[in-house]
Amino acid sequence: MRLEEFDFTLPEELIAQKPAARRDASRLMLLERTTGKVGHTDFPRIVDQFRQGDLLVINTTRVIPARLLGVKESGGKVELFLVRRLSGGDWSCLIRASKSPGVGTIIHFPQDVTAMVTARDETTWTVSFQCAADFPAWLELHGRMPLPPYIRREPREEDRERYQTVFAGVAGAVAAPTAGLHMTEEILDQLRRRGVEIAPLVLHVGLGTFLPIRVAELTEHRMHREWYSIPEETAVLVNSGRRVVALGTTAARALEHSALTHGHVIAGEGEADIFIYPGYSFRVVSGLITNFHLPQSTLLLLVSAFAGKEQLLGAYAQAVTERYRFFSYGDAMMIG
Repeated sequence: MRLEEFDFTLPEELIAQKPAARRDASRLMLLERTTGKVGHTDFPRIVDQFRQGDLLVINTTRVIPARLLGVKESGGKVELFLVRRLSGGDWSCLIRASKSPGVGTIIHFPQDVTAMVTARDETTWTVSFQCAADFPAWLELHGRMPLPPYIRREPREEDRERYQTVFAGVAGAVAAPTAGLHMTEEILDQLRRRGVEIAPLVLHVGLGTFLPIRVAELTEHRMHREWYSIPEETAVLVNSGRRVVALGTTAARALEHSALTHGHVIAGEGEADIFIYPGYSFRVVSGLITNFHLPQSTLLLLVSAFAGKEQLLGAYAQAVTERYRFFSYGDAMMIG
């Protein structure tokens, strides 16, 4: 199976550049896996797709303001994109500069914070921060929200709220679990009143989710690891035999990685490196809420594995015709 099979044409004007006026003011496409039937509604009507006893699994990761602008001692400007916290003050990051910084390069940031480049691999740099203050608090003040590159504008103050789910809790993601951006407390309350259990887990969205596939043959792609944590109560509910609906591909990946590794979902922490593409047999997830994803991306492949490639690409063609909004701040679909 080759990557080129998962391409589609998308008019640029359908790429959402800002969030909808309200979180739930988005459209919702419904796709039946068994029949391929496609329906269209508004996101608040998603409540009608659930029945008593269903389980909705949400990812409560919190996006950190991961973009930092600094200056090398030579005066050259540098942008750091924090990817993952290592030990102490060390971070794995991406770096953009006119000249790639070598090991030993010192980068200066506001309030006398510095970072030294200590290592480099094929994809990322390791930098060590020296910060007299509390680093997370400093980052909140001086970091920018890591909007994806297809949003062709600088982050705004509203993005600090809107590029974050209403249930975000554990800081560590460098991209939002975007299916959750549509959810409101009102919709969650309606689901609870309907008898739907809502169970949290955490997967810190990182390179494993958004790094492009750079090989033509899918079996050659290797996912970067992403930290996740599944609470005991969530594991018990998932293993209870009820219908499990994942709110987003990251929640789905955490559940499926745990089940594939252990035979069933277990509580605890781990690092998910599962790469899901057509041919994969889902062990846990029987319903999926997700946004519309980039061509040839790992996210599109995961959803193709769940819905069937031809059915999904057909639904995407309808989405283009119906002028759905695509990607992080775009519309949603539910597959069941």
